[in-house]
Amino acid sequence: MSERDYLSIGEVLAQLLEEFPDVTISKIRFLESQGLIVPERTPSGYRKFTSAEVERLRFILQEQKNNYLPLRVIKGRLEDESQDISRDLENIGELVSTSGHPAARAAMPRPAVVEQSNQLEQDPIIPASVKRQQRKVALQHADKTESIPRDQLLEQVHIDSAFLKDLEAAGLVSGHNVGDTTFFDTHSAAIARTAGRFQEMGIDIRHLRAWKSSADRELSLFEQRILPLLRQRNPASRDEALEMLAEFMELGGELRNSLLMRDIARLTEQK
Repeated sequence: MSERDYLSIGEVLAQLLEEFPDVTISKIRFLESQGLIVPERTPSGYRKFTSAEVERLRFILQEQKNNYLPLRVIKGRLEDESQDISRDLENIGELVSTSGHPAARAAMPRPAVVEQSNQLEQDPIIPASVKRQQRKVALQHADKTESIPRDQLLEQVHIDSAFLKDLEAAGLVSGHNVGDTTFFDTHSAAIARTAGRFQEMGIDIRHLRAWKSSADRELSLFEQRILPLLRQRNPASRDEALEMLAEFMELGGELRNSLLMRDIARLTEQK
């Protein structure tokens, strides 16, 4: 594969938004974590989506949207070598250009005609203004996190291999394999560094699971609030969702800090 015979995850998102308005970077990553798609990786750990992988992703999203199939059923269909998946792609027609981005100019099959409410709608030509907005959303979700190989992470955060494996087992950090090397994003590196310092101060990994559980619950709460906005076709609603999420994160941090400081004051005050 040559240097630009692939799309980044942000470019894939820009392609799919018109057809699947509720698709997000997080959803694409989730489908990857469930083994439904397996994009290649660059030496630095960035995802590389071929045209075949994009069509596989489009098939998965169509099955969810049109047939309401659960992921385990879709995965079974994908793994069934006797099934011709191409028959299920709706009315694949002429090859069309997918995006204004140079990396996404390769011709790829798209549904030419879609039937909705007893009307036939031609696959529209996307206005330049809409394309700009799609690229804006894609950039906001862009997979910009630089990946760090395992050996380099151990050296940077001053922890040993066994401790990192324990963090992985506890679900506090996670990596992805490229060949025989495991890469970690910078968030995992920061978590490993913090966990190492906690360990030095007598708080071990099993206690840190409480932070992960709290973060998971917080994210679930935020998700309930912003998902209805992300599902809307209006680009302004997506911007509102992103702004709301950023404020939620700031407010959540302020609330946690204030609660801790209040109780710490009670703990340390003179009796």
